Amino acid sequence: MMMSEEEVLIPDDRAFSRFKHECESEEDWSLTYNKNSICVWIQVLQEERSLHRIKCRMLCKDIPAETMYDVLHDIEYRRKWDTNVIETFDIGKLTVNADVGYYSWKCPKPLKNRDVITLRSWLPMGNDYIIMNYSVKHAKYPPKKDLVRAVSIQTGYLIQRTGPTSCTLTYLAQWVVNKSSQFLAPKAMKRISKACLRYPEWKQKHSPGFKPWLFPEQNPLSSIPLSELSIQHAESLENIDESSLNESKDERAEHSDDEGNN
Repeated sequence: MMMSEEEVLIPDDRAFSRFKHECESEEDWSLTYNKNSICVWIQVLQEERSLHRIKCRMLCKDIPAETMYDVLHDIEYRRKWDTNVIETFDIGKLTVNADVGYYSWKCPKPLKNRDVITLRSWLPMGNDYIIMNYSVKHAKYPPKKDLVRAVSIQTGYLIQRTGPTSCTLTYLAQWVVNKSSQFLAPKAMKRISKACLRYPEWKQKHSPGFKPWLFPEQNPLSSIPLSELSIQHAESLENIDESSLNESKDERAEHSDDEGNN
């Protein structure tokens, strides 16, 4: 777990190591998808609260780990390739490898669109890179009426270098009220993969030397104190029960089209 019950904490090295271990472990996980170098596992924690964990792993034979790390960090590039994004922006920095940000995204009907405020941290670990986050509250960014405020208890990426131009990407998430992630994960991973292939060319034309996630001195964000943040509890939000909802026919067809094009 990356957060305490009440106190907002910035993850330390032990938290990153625990996250890596959880990404690599397959004990008590149920494999629900295995196709085109992508696997998805589900772990139900509390069915009555729609609380579950999801793990998705993708083998990338032609994407360097460094490129994957850059793509997952680059907020300007995300606005270009992430077709689900409604709005995304950074709120402020906490340390050289931790910040707070806002992200809202479109979900397939009949699910409601989501938004989230997260404390995000990142760390290169030898041949591996980790980016992870959890939900926090900030007084200036309350829940919006037309969006469901998602609660990320534990979410993140583990990127593992498997060669000079190859890597493995593992996505691990523990959400409350976010059933959509279970069937959207493979599609999201494919989008990330395609975005990585196009990133080097795009980056050459868009501030190629600007990578504040690698060079903290480039970070233009203002510092914010931890005291402005508090833990986002699911119980304080509207109780949205989507446990009985399935993908729409349009979304299933879109999945099929995507698989046929790969």
